[in-house]
Amino acid sequence: MNIPTEYILILLIILVVIVLVLIGLVIHLNTKLKKFLIGSSSKNLDDSITTMNGSINELEKFRVDLEKYLTTVEKRMKKSVQAVQTVRFNPFKGNGSGGNQSFATAFLNEDSNGVVISSLYSREHVSVYSKPVKNGVSEYELSEEEKQAIGEARKVVRD
Repeated sequence: MNIPTEYILILLIILVVIVLVLIGLVIHLNTKLKKFLIGSSSKNLDDSITTMNGSINELEKFRVDLEKYLTTVEKRMKKSVQAVQTVRFNPFKGNGSGGNQSFATAFLNEDSNGVVISSLYSREHVSVYSKPVKNGVSEYELSEEEKQAIGEARKVVRD
C-alpha cells in the first residue's frame, strides 16, 4: 500500500499547525499561571494563597490602626476652634468718635465652648476684654455685640 506523498505532506502540515497551536496555548496558559501565582517565590497555588493571606492580614491591621487614629483625630477636632465670627461696631454712636474700630470676636468649638474677645477703641485708648464661653453662654455679662458674635459662630458650628 503506497500512500501518495501529497497526502503525507498535507498530513505533516496539519500536524505542524496543530503542534504550533498547542505551543501557543501552552505559552498563553503559562502567562496566565504566572499572573495567578502571586509573589516572586511562588511556585504553586499554596504559596500564592499564603502570600494573599499575609497581605489580607496586613490590610486588616492597617484598617484597625487607621480606625484608632481617626477616632483620636475626631476627639481632638471636637475640642478645636471650628467657628470664628467677628462683629465690628462703634461704641460711641452718639458723639461720633471711634468709628467702627471696635469689635467682638467669638472663637467656638463644636460644643459651643470657647472665648469671646472684645476690643473697645477710642482716641485716647484701646480696651481689650476676654470672656470664657461654655455651651454658648458666658458667666460674665455679655454686650449685644458679643452675643451677636457668639450667635453667628454657633450658626456656623451647627451647619
